Amino acid sequence: MADKPENAPEGGGKSKKMLLIIIIAAVVLIGGGVAAFLLLSGNSDADAKAEQAKKDAEAIASTNIGPMVNIESFIVNILDDSGTRYLKAAMTLEVTSDKTVEEINQRMPQIKDAILLLIGNKSFSELQDLQGKMQLRAELSAKLNDLLKSGQIKRIYFTDFVVQ
Repeated sequence: MADKPENAPEGGGKSKKMLLIIIIAAVVLIGGGVAAFLLLSGNSDADAKAEQAKKDAEAIASTNIGPMVNIESFIVNILDDSGTRYLKAAMTLEVTSDKTVEEINQRMPQIKDAILLLIGNKSFSELQDLQGKMQLRAELSAKLNDLLKSGQIKRIYFTDFVVQ
């Protein structure tokens, strides 16, 4: 008859090892499941955004005229050291899709706010020549495209532009 070692636990050692193995296996399975979910769900969202960006880029590069949205005439005070100056302007936005027209109409207060804030920080000298107007057009396009989620603005047309 063999003697048991004095310090060896009686039957508890095997159950602790088994419990430790079960806990490690559960952690690995849960971690793998979470990682798989994040990777798979992230790719589908990234793929959808990449697809939309590709469609928008094709629409912008297209020579076809897209849907238009008019922004009514507005007056903005502009910066000038010599006195009070203002800009009266109206514009039309050419967009990539009809869905973008709907979004612009829903976000019209945000869009008008962005336009007024951007133009209000311009000076008379920046807006009186062609270079300044082209720069303003580019800045407006970038600013407004940042607001939109369902499409993009292809071009901005100033339909009224008076600086005094």
